[in-house]
Amino acid sequence: MIQKSLLLSIIVSMMVAGCATDDPDRRAKTGAAIGAIAGAVLGHQIKGKKGRFIGAAVGAITGAAVGNYMDKQQKEFEDALAEEQRHDELQIQRMNDDSLKINISNEVSFDFDSASLKPAFTPSLNKVANLLSRYEKTVIHVVGYTDSVGREDYNQRLSEKRAGSVAGFFTSHGVPQSRIVALGRGETQPRASNATENGRAQNRRVELIIKAIVEGQEEKAYETPSSTAG
Repeated sequence: MIQKSLLLSIIVSMMVAGCATDDPDRRAKTGAAIGAIAGAVLGHQIKGKKGRFIGAAVGAITGAAVGNYMDKQQKEFEDALAEEQRHDELQIQRMNDDSLKINISNEVSFDFDSASLKPAFTPSLNKVANLLSRYEKTVIHVVGYTDSVGREDYNQRLSEKRAGSVAGFFTSHGVPQSRIVALGRGETQPRASNATENGRAQNRRVELIIKAIVEGQEEKAYETPSSTAG
């Protein structure tokens, strides 16, 4: 454990020193690099201790404090993303387990049949990334979905790529990779009927599930809900 921590410190120091001081994206690049290394170290630790090292590495919350922590986070998300909510670009929902779900419409975030984020939506994602960086005692699950048009295997790959694009944006803006779980679920778990265009539009989405890291139950924060539809 000591050797891993020392190695991590040395590599991070080298990366920070190696970044050009006049690079405007230096902080974001450094944050992404640190997250990648930390993720590798944490991954090894999780295998050995069923996730018990996670709390010590990224911070955990006592069970009694979870509600207040997520209340404050929800309020800040709602304030920062008020305009996006008014334009139906995204929705913020509190789940029964106190996690937060942010549903992002693919219509505003991706072009048709593309996994590249629309430049016009990146300021909104930047607001999300800033808040995720501040509330560091959480794990972010990025889940991609599609409608049922096209081949099932193709839709699955597209949903994975879109989730990866959003996750990559967050890591490039300072959210550690060790706090992000990205996956795609293709055309499964539709929110509405695929028989209409309006329904298909609702089904094309990326969802963020933000789960608190609870002391003594750290590994549960990394378990993506089996269903987020609704």
